[in-house]
Amino acid sequence: MEMQFGQRRPNILLITSDQQRADCFGFEGRRVKTPHLDRLAMEGTRFSACITPNVVCQPARASILTGMLPSTHGVTDNGIDLPQRMGDAGFAGVLSRAGYATGMIGKAHFSTYLTFKPTGSPECIESSATFDRAWRGPYMGFERADMMLLGHNYWLPFKPPRGLQYESWYHADGRGDEKNLAYAGYAPGTPTPQTYHSQLPVAWHNSSWVGDRTIDFIREHKDEPFCAWASFPDPHHPFDAPEPWSLLHHPDEVDIPEHRKRDFDRRPWWHRAAMETTPQLSGALLKVRTEYSRINELTDGQLRELTANYYGMISLIDHNVGRILIALQELGLEQDTLVIYTSDHGDWLGDHGLVLKGPMMYDGLMRVGLIVRGPGIAANRVIADPVSTVDLSPTLIDFGGATPDCELDGASLRPLLQGDATRDFAYNEWDLRPGRVGLALDLRTLRTRRWRMTTETNSAAGELYDLQDDPHELVNRYEDAACARVRAELADMIAAARRSGVTTPELPVVGTA
Repeated sequence: MEMQFGQRRPNILLITSDQQRADCFGFEGRRVKTPHLDRLAMEGTRFSACITPNVVCQPARASILTGMLPSTHGVTDNGIDLPQRMGDAGFAGVLSRAGYATGMIGKAHFSTYLTFKPTGSPECIESSATFDRAWRGPYMGFERADMMLLGHNYWLPFKPPRGLQYESWYHADGRGDEKNLAYAGYAPGTPTPQTYHSQLPVAWHNSSWVGDRTIDFIREHKDEPFCAWASFPDPHHPFDAPEPWSLLHHPDEVDIPEHRKRDFDRRPWWHRAAMETTPQLSGALLKVRTEYSRINELTDGQLRELTANYYGMISLIDHNVGRILIALQELGLEQDTLVIYTSDHGDWLGDHGLVLKGPMMYDGLMRVGLIVRGPGIAANRVIADPVSTVDLSPTLIDFGGATPDCELDGASLRPLLQGDATRDFAYNEWDLRPGRVGLALDLRTLRTRRWRMTTETNSAAGELYDLQDDPHELVNRYEDAACARVRAELADMIAAARRSGVTTPELPVVGTA
């Protein structure tokens, strides 16, 4: 049974997590506790083969906002800011100009945090100090901005005058340093890199804050059409769920991959090179990168400890999603609100002996959950067609009854949700600069229902996996003569996916923050 339209344009609530794998939901069979998201999926439609257009934060988030591929909006890697004018042309700006009240709540990451000098963006740590504490937008098309900087409590030594709304709130009572000590005073279990049992009270946690501010926004705008992006910064590393959430899943009972050993000899050349080449970084960035490298040398016990904490972070998000959904119900808005839940990208989480993210496009990293519930959306339905989060912006604009300001790479998912269309493939691209992994790569990935192929344009190397017969992506069939026809067909799809010669579309002149 599907929900029916009310008398006005639907409210739109986009909820995202950061670095949550598509299989890390209770309904996917893993032993992670997500009762509210499980119910959301049961009451709506989910896409089982949704991928991100890029596997790191800034490009992926820019694509969600704009509906454009990284090669179009220009944010091809982390460390490249989305131009304000480009952001204003995204779904938030379009819907704002169509009469929606719009808000960005939580982690944005459209601009770079750590820079050599202030950039003028509110998301730049140093530039944030120049913004008045009362500043709340506009930003990237959103009329209201209730944001945080990195969004991970590990970074909370960045305090006023640096910081945004969350950091100001966190330190407002003068006890911010005391809270930081509570976070740092974690209860050690297995000495696992990037894994902490935080003692920070849950009321002060960023996931609680995003839940609170989202409910405030909904209540404030309950009598007018609204579009809010509630962006939770977890379960991104460091894996630091606060107790008791970090203890909700016992390490002995979590799922770890059956295939968790590195086998670079069976992979394209860049897999080994990306893990063994020294990145072109210095100072704090090199220190962070070196610390992250330790996380890929885990024992099974450490991987279980990390995974249990990762699950706890997801469960805390789920708890706050439940609070938001209850608020919609109590305000009588449930039947008039389109709710979408997804993530910017996944995490290897031990697959093939890897943790976190990088230029190995395994399914655990590239595939993300996508749940849609709302007016006219069928309940308890699964769509297996390959889609991408680059399709979200045109989808939200479509449901909002508006028209995009410019040509988009994504396409509305509404026809699929209504059963009037199908999709053959989804596309992912990443132009890596040398600083990230010590080498330059141009990776392009194509995913169909059955196949996943990634090519490295500079070297003509690649990998091809049959996801139907080889779901763990163990056998690379890129050079298999029996797959030559499939490889050629997928190559043609890759060639057609990227707009030829287009880097900056013609956009209307709109207001800037």
